[in-house]
Amino acid sequence: MPGARRSLASPVVSGVLCPCGSPRAAAAPGTASVTDGAAGGGGGGSGAGPGAVPCGRALCEASEQERRLRALFQKLDVNRDGALCIHDLAVGLGRLGLHRTELDLLKIVKAGDKDLDGQLDFEEFVHYLQDHEKKLRLVFKSLDKKNDGRIDAQEIVQSLRDLGVKISEQQAEKILKRIRTGHFWGPVTYMDKNGTMTIDWNEWRDYHLLHPVENIPEIILYWKHSTIFDVGENLTVPDEFTVEERQTGMWWRHLVAGGGAGAVSRTCTAPLDRLKVLMQVHASRSNNMCIIGGFTQMIREGGPRSLWRGNGINVLKIAPESAIKFMAYEQIKRFIGTDQEMLRIHERLLAGSLAGAIAQSSIYPMEVLKTRMALRKTGQYSGMLDCAKNILSKEGMAAFYKGYIPNMLGIIPYAGIDLAVYETLKNAWLQRYAVNSADPGVFVLLACGTISSTCGQLASYPLALVRTRMQAQASVEGAPEVTMRGLFKHILKTEGAFGLYRGLAPNFMKVIPAVSISYVVYENLKMTLGVQSR
Repeated sequence: MPGARRSLASPVVSGVLCPCGSPRAAAAPGTASVTDGAAGGGGGGSGAGPGAVPCGRALCEASEQERRLRALFQKLDVNRDGALCIHDLAVGLGRLGLHRTELDLLKIVKAGDKDLDGQLDFEEFVHYLQDHEKKLRLVFKSLDKKNDGRIDAQEIVQSLRDLGVKISEQQAEKILKRIRTGHFWGPVTYMDKNGTMTIDWNEWRDYHLLHPVENIPEIILYWKHSTIFDVGENLTVPDEFTVEERQTGMWWRHLVAGGGAGAVSRTCTAPLDRLKVLMQVHASRSNNMCIIGGFTQMIREGGPRSLWRGNGINVLKIAPESAIKFMAYEQIKRFIGTDQEMLRIHERLLAGSLAGAIAQSSIYPMEVLKTRMALRKTGQYSGMLDCAKNILSKEGMAAFYKGYIPNMLGIIPYAGIDLAVYETLKNAWLQRYAVNSADPGVFVLLACGTISSTCGQLASYPLALVRTRMQAQASVEGAPEVTMRGLFKHILKTEGAFGLYRGLAPNFMKVIPAVSISYVVYENLKMTLGVQSR
């Protein structure tokens, strides 16, 4: 375009003709193929205009896309060994005028390297570009506040402000006109190639060719998990918060809203939770306690109010456990990740599991109290303090840590499977449906949270049952003191594998209402505390 500096990336992303000779149609935002932007099609301002019509030959199109991707791959494959290593990418992209830091190149290889050989073959290269464009599209849509298919200076100012960076509109215009990529001394590339002081989808995609995209704020905002959903077990990996949420103090409001939602959710499902504890401790082959029979027994023994025994301490422990876990998680992240960078899944699992272990160790006496209060008979204790004094005087301080080992061991399968299932469902939805926004909607979010929590509980349930029985040992008259290993053997010998899943039915029955109630209360408390939903 006359009068406008041309992007140094344009030789890679210039428009092409299909082999049949028909011009390619200009790609609309959200519909362009990655091969168009990554290897030759529809660069901003280039290619056919609005009146162009695609050739309609699918086989011709697919063949052309593969040919252009293959050509780009061969250009980047400097040493001609059929795979792209960090050195190949550095040299190859440098020749094309696209300079990336060594850290950026390492992230690209790690993101696409499925067979973990430290390099990208052609298939991995293509898969990376396809996944990469989806992320770029989400970022573009989150920046495009006016939803007009273009990003202007005001939108850049607002978007950077959301990320905790304050700049003037004049500085934003400079960003639009000229941006340095990679090394400070590298060549200058121009994102705004047509000189309109705005950036369209094609220009955005061309400029970010083979540049890692992480920490999409929109995904972090919409896909919170452990903060929103409470199923009675606070063993999940803590959520991430955006820079904006941290700097504006919104993070603590999210935590307060989550704590309040958990309190309401646990109170509403407390009868099912108490029934689960009773079945875990008292049910056996000779005492086959059913759900209706269990409720009838509780009401007959202590009246309707007895259904909520143990709920008070269960609600009280939410605040200290959530606060300790969040603070520990943030500290551990600093040791295993860099600042302003979201951890990968295995790093989040490690940090979350360690944070959970620290939080559980701090409040574990409250866990024992909750079990003893749930199992108590009418008139046995006058309250929580009386129960604590009774345990301390008769059993000593060690009694407050009965079942500690199976509880700690249960964190990893619960948190790991819950996180893995939730991330898998989230990424599957984002890959298939996240075209204009990362917002999944209420039902998708509830479904993902319910499925992941159920899977996590199912995996760790035998350890949870053994923990509860060990916590309740002294409250069961004549019960022998046994170890975790001895208890496992005893249950398998007398009840079989099914005995490790006593109380599973009421536990699963409370998942859907617990998730639904906590979500509704969380959203209402969030609005009350001044947290705006996007």
